[in-house]
Amino acid sequence: MRSSPIGLLSFTALVLAGCSRAPAVPLPAPAQASMSAPAVTPLDGATQMVLVVTPAWDSTSGSLRRFERDAPRGSWRQVGRSVPVVVGRTGVAWDDRRGAAGAGEPVKREGDGRSPAGVFPLDTAFGFDIRQTVSWVRLPYVQLRTTTECVDDARSVHYNTIVDRDRVPRVDWASSERMREIDQYVYGVHVAYNAPPAPSRGSCIFLHVWAGPASVTAGCTAMELDALKELIAWLDPRRRPMLVQLPASALKQRQKEWALP
Repeated sequence: MRSSPIGLLSFTALVLAGCSRAPAVPLPAPAQASMSAPAVTPLDGATQMVLVVTPAWDSTSGSLRRFERDAPRGSWRQVGRSVPVVVGRTGVAWDDRRGAAGAGEPVKREGDGRSPAGVFPLDTAFGFDIRQTVSWVRLPYVQLRTTTECVDDARSVHYNTIVDRDRVPRVDWASSERMREIDQYVYGVHVAYNAPPAPSRGSCIFLHVWAGPASVTAGCTAMELDALKELIAWLDPRRRPMLVQLPASALKQRQKEWALP
């Protein structure tokens, strides 16, 4: 969602993609219990991480740092500088699919003005430029057109997807973002939050250009243009880049559990 001051069906498919459930695996015999595998973390398999930290749940600004590692369970090392960011106009809130919210901690809902807290894939870049002029972008890239819309109407079958208005069989939404008309979407990255979409959990979450250091968003995370371009150029789909977004208190609680730096 843009700061308060992709129209392709292939991008919609990316947003809708889910995961198959793995078959059940028998538990090891008691004698083998001490040789169990290391604990699974939300970042397993990722070797690039974007870490956004805010001072508190209701804070509307914070910092972004980039990290990488050589192996899927290796140690993280910082890349580049820390950059300032702004988040939702009412702060951040847990992604309820992780069931992580504690007493008094907010849970993300459509229209609440909060950016999602948790761990999310960064799967696709977008922008105004044609693909041929952004050779520095390694993520899948979608050029925004005048008919590109992100649907935020929870009653629509296209809720929380980016579609080309002229290519869907029926326009069944009353509310959407016309992305090509929003200057702050000159470049951006899709955050795979609420995927596959469930009604009213929140929609159209991106990393994008801010309207200034004192601005806020409707639920996205935004930063200065050069910082965003540097971030996009660094993201490599082969390294399964992930966004970790948390207030400082939640980061402290989950630092060891999620093997965070």
